Amino acid sequence: MHRKDPVTDRQFMWAAVEDPACLSALVERYRGSLLAFVFRYVGDRETAEDIVQETFLRALRHRQKLAGIRYVSTWFHTIAANMAKSELRRRKRWRQEALAEDEGWIELVDGGAKPDQQTDTWYVQREVAKAIGDLPEKFREPLLLRDLNQLSYGEIASVLKCPEGTIKSRVSRGRRRLQVLLRPLAGEVFALNR
Repeated sequence: MHRKDPVTDRQFMWAAVEDPACLSALVERYRGSLLAFVFRYVGDRETAEDIVQETFLRALRHRQKLAGIRYVSTWFHTIAANMAKSELRRRKRWRQEALAEDEGWIELVDGGAKPDQQTDTWYVQREVAKAIGDLPEKFREPLLLRDLNQLSYGEIASVLKCPEGTIKSRVSRGRRRLQVLLRPLAGEVFALNR
């Protein structure tokens, strides 16, 4: 992610009410990184797009909070992360309620790849995404913000509201856990490419 002048982003946020081009500029600037970040959380592109769109709308509605914000990009990530967490909690409640009502109507479908979809690249991407999803949230979230969205440790600390040292530790520990989870995949990929 490219660092932008925070003053310009702030000015765009204030001007966005009167000038939709300013909001469009901010959306164009941050939509991609936010979408990638939220998608890794929720695993569904349509839901991720909805969350990103709502992130911009909420930021616009609450722009008076900008005074205490250093980077608008960090604020966008904070809003998006909170909304993604809420979506995951909502899904969990929905699944628990559905199971509690009547377990007989649920049909488990094999979500595995169809033969025509199984390319090496697709398989590796799917397994990496699954491994990231298997990380505990306290490691997954800072790891995604650091490695996928390229936020600084300070920005991540601001988004997650914890000390920078804790963030560094969690990113490091998350990377080590991910490495362990992906070790079998690395063996498979090297075996395929021999």
